[in-house]
Amino acid sequence: MIKIATIAGSDASGGAGLEADLKTFEEYGLYGMAAVTVIATMDPRREWAHQVFPLEEAALRAQLETIFKGVGPAAAKSGMLGTFYAVELTREYITAQGIKNFVLDPVMVCKGAGEALNPELNQALAEKLLPLAEVITPNLFEAAQLSGLPEIDTLEKAKEAARIIHGKGSRNVLIKGGSKLPGQTKALDLLFDGRDFEILEEELLQTSWTHGAGCTSSAAIAAGLARGLSTPEAVRLAKKFITQSLRGGFALNRWVGPGNPSLWRKDRLFQ
Repeated sequence: MIKIATIAGSDASGGAGLEADLKTFEEYGLYGMAAVTVIATMDPRREWAHQVFPLEEAALRAQLETIFKGVGPAAAKSGMLGTFYAVELTREYITAQGIKNFVLDPVMVCKGAGEALNPELNQALAEKLLPLAEVITPNLFEAAQLSGLPEIDTLEKAKEAARIIHGKGSRNVLIKGGSKLPGQTKALDLLFDGRDFEILEEELLQTSWTHGAGCTSSAAIAAGLARGLSTPEAVRLAKKFITQSLRGGFALNRWVGPGNPSLWRKDRLFQ
């Protein structure tokens, strides 16, 4: 059984965070483990307003000891870290255990928010974790934050951001959410390996139920790497996985809805 880990926040609604990661790992036929960094809750009395409760440092370290020294994963990803010590501990364990298949999902906002959660924390994440990543998976907002560009509103600016981010250490950069660029009619992502660009396109689904899509996508890439796929192969397969998941999106309530990763099974992409 191939083992894989996520270092991420727990989403009490179940659609994003480590819950989305573990569901994805299961669909890839892997044994998933999770270190909880924060607990994210939503208040139905206040239009689904978010609250984030970090776990203390000792509790996070104990989880990482269990996962990385006690068991040992073939790959790992990180999502919402939430604290400076979570960034530092992630760096410590990924480095000490020599995890090459590390996917960095640089979560900077909760769904529906428009400002970085903590700019100083994001800077620490870029400095300490970006050089360890086989793949970093920012959306357009996160790519702008990481690259220092004021806005990414064209494909050429997305390519410029990818070059800048790659120059900070990540071996591959996947900028997601290109469908928001003017004139795009496909669900477009941009992959850059330091030399070549690859544009990945799938059908642009007209749905509001996208909660956890970024978490699911990065988890699928990590899962593909754990199974021995090359980075381009893992990214391409993850693109198909998230598209299929979003086809089955459904409402949890009037504010939010996730995709359905179990739709993957009908395509039998892995036996």
